[in-house]
Amino acid sequence: MILNLRVDHKMADIQSMENISKDMDELFWKLQEKYAINEYIEISTCNRKEYYIHNENILEDDELLSHENQSILIEYGQSAVMHLLRMTSGLESMIVGEDQILGQVKDAKHKAVKNHHCGRVLDAVFTKAIHVGQVVRNKTNINKGAVSIGSAAIDLAEKHMGSLDDKSVLVIGAGKMGKLVAKALAEKDLNAIFVANRTYYVAVELAKDLGGEAILFNDLEEYLTTADLVISATSAPHAIITKKRLLGIDMSYEDVMMVDIANPRDISEDVLDIGVKLFNIDDLREIADENTNLRIKEFGEAETIIDEEFNLLKESFRIMEVDELLGSLRASMEEIRQRETKKAAVKLDDVDGSAKILDNLTNSIVNKIFFDISKNIKNAAKEGNSDIINSAEYIFKKD
Repeated sequence: MILNLRVDHKMADIQSMENISKDMDELFWKLQEKYAINEYIEISTCNRKEYYIHNENILEDDELLSHENQSILIEYGQSAVMHLLRMTSGLESMIVGEDQILGQVKDAKHKAVKNHHCGRVLDAVFTKAIHVGQVVRNKTNINKGAVSIGSAAIDLAEKHMGSLDDKSVLVIGAGKMGKLVAKALAEKDLNAIFVANRTYYVAVELAKDLGGEAILFNDLEEYLTTADLVISATSAPHAIITKKRLLGIDMSYEDVMMVDIANPRDISEDVLDIGVKLFNIDDLREIADENTNLRIKEFGEAETIIDEEFNLLKESFRIMEVDELLGSLRASMEEIRQRETKKAAVKLDDVDGSAKILDNLTNSIVNKIFFDISKNIKNAAKEGNSDIINSAEYIFKKD
């Protein structure tokens, strides 16, 4: 069974998501302890946290899955897989059509493979999901001119500040999200742009691409005093800008706007108490809705592709289910062939190489017989004919 546990921007605001993510981790490890889960993939982004699990022993009515926290959505089987296909296609993103989720899913799969907990089933599902995401983007306009969370943050800033021309901007975090912010800022006629990152050389590389200046993380206070706009997107586990920290800086709090697109959040809400204009991922929803309305006509074509690919995936899984039967049958036939060929070879005079001829003959006969059996069983699997599959398992099973 494939199981999906998730919380995302559709179900919870940023604060709730932070708390629910911890509950979901706890739920996963309880399932891990109970069922010894060997096959799972975790996806964690700024606006979603998900686990995909494959385990044949987990029961849908397990008391662990009737979780008290109703904000954790739990889906099984086809529903879980369909959600993944829609997600990689960009249909489940806050910013519909954005490309970052496809890379994030690839990274999650790669990490699971590296850590040896991506088995054959999830490998097949995620390989298909990544393929579907690529096909949808190639065959529709779902991502044409698509914005990202980073560029949506810039749109939000301009909505409240007006033009960013001649403004001083401080970007905190030079990871993937910080780079998306920087890419959007590169199109603006800024007075100055500063990039801070805990790993200084990473900030240097990004600042170089922008024509900006990299600063040491420890020098944040100095640059906060001159920034008109601060956008923070680090992977820090706790807030890096707080009311207490800002009170230690001689600055005009009312003149700065801060946009926090990190999860967990980089900027604590108490900065609002001193007049800072603070926005976070939840505030991007209006920008996201505008983006969705622009792409709504692409949904139908994208969903058609998803349905077609989902049917192909189901067909491939049905074939996977009979592969074990066919492998066992082929091994059994080969064992019989070799045993009987040796018996016959003993009775023959091998002066003329008759034993080799006999071996080739029996091998050819077995291959031809197995080819027809294999083809018919696989055709039955593709058509979903469980009666034939069950009959084949009964006929060819070994005692």
